[in-house]
Amino acid sequence: MALPEDQERPTAEPKAAAPRPGRLARIRDGLPRTGLAAFCGLLLALAFPPYDLWPLSVLGVAGLSLLTRGRTVRQGTWTGFAFGFPFFVLLLDWLRVVGTDAMIGLAALEALFVAALGAGLALTSRLRAWPLWAACLWVAQEWARDRLPFGGFPWGRLAFANTGSPFTPLAALGGAPLVTFAVALCGALLAWAALRVRGPLRARRVPRAAAFAGAGAVAAILAGYVVPVPTAAASTFKVALVQGNVAQPGMDFLGRPMMVLNNHAAATERLAADVKAGKVPRPDAVIWPENSSDLNPFLDPAAYARINQAVQAVGVPTLVGALIDGPDDQHVQNEGIVWDPNTGPGASYTKQHPVPFGEYVPFRAELSTVITRLQRIARDFYPGTHSGVMQLGPARIGDVICFEVAYDEIVRDTVNQGGRVIVVQTNNATYALTGQPEQQLAMSRLRAVEHGRSVLIAATSGISAVIAPDGTVLQHTKELTAAELSAVVPLRDGRTVADRVGAAPEWTLALAGLLACGAALLGGVRRRRAGGTPAGTAVGTPADSGALSSVVP
Repeated sequence: MALPEDQERPTAEPKAAAPRPGRLARIRDGLPRTGLAAFCGLLLALAFPPYDLWPLSVLGVAGLSLLTRGRTVRQGTWTGFAFGFPFFVLLLDWLRVVGTDAMIGLAALEALFVAALGAGLALTSRLRAWPLWAACLWVAQEWARDRLPFGGFPWGRLAFANTGSPFTPLAALGGAPLVTFAVALCGALLAWAALRVRGPLRARRVPRAAAFAGAGAVAAILAGYVVPVPTAAASTFKVALVQGNVAQPGMDFLGRPMMVLNNHAAATERLAADVKAGKVPRPDAVIWPENSSDLNPFLDPAAYARINQAVQAVGVPTLVGALIDGPDDQHVQNEGIVWDPNTGPGASYTKQHPVPFGEYVPFRAELSTVITRLQRIARDFYPGTHSGVMQLGPARIGDVICFEVAYDEIVRDTVNQGGRVIVVQTNNATYALTGQPEQQLAMSRLRAVEHGRSVLIAATSGISAVIAPDGTVLQHTKELTAAELSAVVPLRDGRTVADRVGAAPEWTLALAGLLACGAALLGGVRRRRAGGTPAGTAVGTPADSGALSSVVP
């Protein structure tokens, strides 16, 4: 059912355009709106871990919708940036460990995408059913951020603030993009309702329209409750997760050579002793985290022997994380290696999406001389070319490494290619106690629902966790603590609707938002040619923009 179209005010004869205020006056007049935009951006950041106030994600969207409603494209662009920059500064506060300049630079870069979103929201705000196009534009903005530049940076997607909310089950139908769409639609509808309630009561349908918008927002929230999240399985998998801990958090978490490896080997041997004593059941397999071996076991005999000793002690296949020399002397590979107690190392998975400026340096020759900190990345990580589907004991796992869990297609490929349980090997030691591990845990919860799979997180220093297919965290460790988790999880073969449709919902919604922008631009051109837009009037200013001034300055 379409929303009522904004009514055009009857116009008599065009009046002469008022003289434009000076630049300083315009800046001064825009300060309240800029401040409100920054405040709404901070509200949105509080919706994410470690704060987890998910309803603020809806309010943040509603706030940006109100602030861009009836504005020019230029004003919408600035409002979007004023919203996005403080949002990313607070969200990415954990990046201060690397450097405040790195955090501010990345926040500014990501805020440019939100600036484009603000322009699109302003442009489409005069269209019929504009809350629908606003929600589509949120998906389009995330589509772009997930891919650009250097492979994208998906942190801050609305879906990742809603991994334990009524919106979450929608991930099983259309993945993270559908969750983002529902959250954004709910927020935009609330904004529409606010405009109708606070606007001039020039028609009896105004309260009815507000009720319609409010009902739509409630429907968007409740829609997830009718989505089935499959959890039934034909078999189970007994697994142990080993968190060996590190010497210290921060950039120098490794400590002396072999310290991290010895920590994980010792923890595995303690697990083996507990199994022998009957304190815990014998697992089918053991999972170590990313970088659990800080030395290349294929070049360092001591590292090879230490891994072998621990795996033989526990007596079951173990997934080991290690850095292996790449195809040439200039590269290394971040791998998960299946280590058998009898035959040693076997199948392996190489991380497909290395982190730019963290695991490889774009434009190394030019940037390393300017940003000397980049010289600490001695060799670039070489990307893998296939998914992480491997046999680990009786289970066919889908392995992803660290922040790959944020990328839809990487996780989806492991399931569509036969992974019956999702494994996330991660090393968050650099960002321990900063909130980043909680943000990554939230992403893993969404992936469990999206793909109907248990998710097993093995972290060097925390947070390691066992997540059920419905997104429930069954077990988790504390940070900076050596620990072992033992669990029995279901192995599933069925695929969700989201697995089957893939990226189609995201592309469809994003394209709809962009087409709406095109329609708004075309309509503005036609009105100008027909002489329907007086000189000085902003294209895209809706007839009821006066209602906006009663809601925000």
